[in-house]
Amino acid sequence: MIDNLLLGFQTALTPENLLWCFIGVLMGTIIGLMPGLGSTTGVAILIPLTLTLEPVTALIMLAGIYYGAQYGGTITSVLISTPGEAASVVTTLDGYQMARKGRAGAALAISAIGSFVAAIISLALLMALAPPLADLALNFGPVENLAIMILGLVIVVSFAGGSMARGLMMAAAGLLISTVGVATGFSDARFTFGNIDLLGGIPFVEVMIGIFAVGEVLYQIRIGAAEPIKARFRDMLITKDELKRSAGPIVRGSGIGFALGILPGAGSTLASFMSYGIEKKVSKNRRLFGKGAIEGVAAPESANNAAANANFVPTLALGIPGGGTTAVLLGAFTIYGLQPGPLLFETQPTLVWGLLVSFFIGNVLLLILNLPLAPVFAQMLRIPYGFLYPIILLTSFIGAYAVSNNMFSVVLVLIFGLLGYVMKELDMPVAPLVLGLVLGPLFEKALVQTSALGQGDFSIMLESPISVVILALALLMGVGPMLLGRLRVARRSRRSVTESEKVDV
Repeated sequence: MIDNLLLGFQTALTPENLLWCFIGVLMGTIIGLMPGLGSTTGVAILIPLTLTLEPVTALIMLAGIYYGAQYGGTITSVLISTPGEAASVVTTLDGYQMARKGRAGAALAISAIGSFVAAIISLALLMALAPPLADLALNFGPVENLAIMILGLVIVVSFAGGSMARGLMMAAAGLLISTVGVATGFSDARFTFGNIDLLGGIPFVEVMIGIFAVGEVLYQIRIGAAEPIKARFRDMLITKDELKRSAGPIVRGSGIGFALGILPGAGSTLASFMSYGIEKKVSKNRRLFGKGAIEGVAAPESANNAAANANFVPTLALGIPGGGTTAVLLGAFTIYGLQPGPLLFETQPTLVWGLLVSFFIGNVLLLILNLPLAPVFAQMLRIPYGFLYPIILLTSFIGAYAVSNNMFSVVLVLIFGLLGYVMKELDMPVAPLVLGLVLGPLFEKALVQTSALGQGDFSIMLESPISVVILALALLMGVGPMLLGRLRVARRSRRSVTESEKVDV
């Protein structure tokens, strides 16, 4: 292991590789700032620019774009409630509320710190456990993936706020939206109304931009433009108390993100949602979630970054993409004449370890770049909203159009912008709808595959020990809070009865 690390540092610390690593994280941050682009599109667009570079240098740059975009998406999530990356959606729930309270700098700073710590933890695990974890990931088939999707849907209760019924209703709406298009494993078109633009389903990016960005702008215009935030520069800096409160969520988020990131297809988005949901259950400040809790920023941002690094476990060790961006990177490997898989660690040790060590270096560069700039970015909130809202709308529509070069995407953004506005007016939770939309296609695919394996008998899920453990955890998370609530009510009633008896005596 030590020899491999030394080889990795020797490869990654050359002036050329350091330069391209810096260019990658910088361009990734800029790409993440643009709604609708994201790391997958950014990497795909910039692959042709790397064809003249050495394979290891090219991959170091492309990987830098990947995790740089994760942080870039956080900046717009916090400042203007516009997630630049799908994995940054959860960050808007508390990050934007912190910004509205003049704590945008602290939210961005803890995002940078959490991402860095998560990178260190996940990279240490990645380097030490990649081969055995790759073997473990091979044991996850459709049955186990279906169990994970069920667990993810149970987590939706955590996003329901004060009303479980509302949360479940919005999650069901998200699942319903995800069914638009051609059915998984079949050729039937559903809910397309003869529109060919809907055959591929309703794209997540357009929904995200519409509900969060356009919906927020419409709502703010209706209630009257808020005054620009006039917090002092020092008020935007992170405090010792906030760092202390964030330590646990960062560690837990890193673990959750890495565990889900090693599963092919799970991706950073599911990791950030799950981390937020679990943190909301275990946190001492759970009542502050959704109102500007720094834990609600630290946990998903750490999970998001850890999952991004863990995505490389199945990609490098098995040749199976861990997510959308790693699927594009897998294509880049092929272009450079490389074959990811079990033999890659033996046949290309210089490339593999140089790439892994570059993740550490790239995250150090991101921390150096973004931590001092967090309060500077937060100064954007001093701009009068009469100027800021048109910029947000213009950026949103340009980003939507750039996704598919189709005006239909702009129409979708307008429709879901109106939906987002109505949901805010009715105080309906947004996160369950988004989570349902994210998990819908994954859930349907696993459901169809499991049904085919069991020939329509879903008791096959009870034959897998891994599936049983995950389902038990889902049951515990679903029923546990209700049982605890009833126990608390029973204890309070017993105490009141005891106290009344003492008074009578």
